[in-house]
Amino acid sequence: MEFTPRRRLELVSGRSHPELAQDIALQLGVELGETNLREFANGEIHCRYGTSMRGSDVFIVQTHCGPVNDSLMEHLIMIDAAKRASAKRITAVCPYYGYSRQDRKASGREPITAKLVADMLSVAGADRVVSVDLHSGQIQGFFDVPFDHLTAAPVLVDYLRSQGTEDLVVVAPDAGRVKVAERFSQNLSADLAVVHKRRPRGTANLVEALHVVGDVDGRICVLIDDMIDTAGTIVAASDLLVARGASEVWCMATHAVLSDPAVDRLKNSSLTKVVVTNTLPIAPERQFDKLEVLSVAKLISDAIDAVFEDTSVSEIFGGENLV
Repeated sequence: MEFTPRRRLELVSGRSHPELAQDIALQLGVELGETNLREFANGEIHCRYGTSMRGSDVFIVQTHCGPVNDSLMEHLIMIDAAKRASAKRITAVCPYYGYSRQDRKASGREPITAKLVADMLSVAGADRVVSVDLHSGQIQGFFDVPFDHLTAAPVLVDYLRSQGTEDLVVVAPDAGRVKVAERFSQNLSADLAVVHKRRPRGTANLVEALHVVGDVDGRICVLIDDMIDTAGTIVAASDLLVARGASEVWCMATHAVLSDPAVDRLKNSSLTKVVVTNTLPIAPERQFDKLEVLSVAKLISDAIDAVFEDTSVSEIFGGENLV
């Protein structure tokens, strides 16, 4: 007797960013599954899937946005529920990976919380993890399960090309973003510049931009970063570029965290445009005239399709998502 294995994709979403999950479902041509998430009176989260998960390839979409601890705990509970419902394979899709900045010990007696999150996802039952533009690519090494690292660079590069601007200078706002900015400059055949910044010892969310390496005088500068949190780095770099003669300064980032006072800083800054993606939800009251939001739903849906069909994810990006 022979049986032909039947494969079934189940896409479900937490409550942190339902709009992105719905866009991903539309791109894939599937319906989002019922999760029936609710809280008990004391705030504990409960999940019960509305359909059978037995033997399914389950993709659980949850971006780790604020309140990040609630989003992360909800993700873990959904993974555990799928595991106990006999899902064949569980993929945790985290457009924004929570605690990604705590990826090392910067001083004594500190946790490496990005590793802790990796352990929790694995213990909960995730067989695979998909995320977009990690703060540090080395976080992939914290996992003992396959990790697909996506990048929003194709979306951002296509946007820049659509603007039809010439004489662009791609600018890394700090030394940590030089490799990413260099890749943008190569794809756009543009020049590269670097801002040297300093974060005073013992301070948080305080940045000093000191020098610019590269020719920016009279040119449009595009700052490239992975996230905008309080916007201190971006605004300090923008002010320095304008002081060095830049005609316009734009900034592009994958993750719009926009913690206070980011919105006020960006509104009142010398930046002309702030371009981000929708890996994180942006409340209407946090949107402003300079802000433009691009969708990464197609990138994520293509990656989910590749994982489900057991084809290459890196080919989607021409191998440029590997570092």
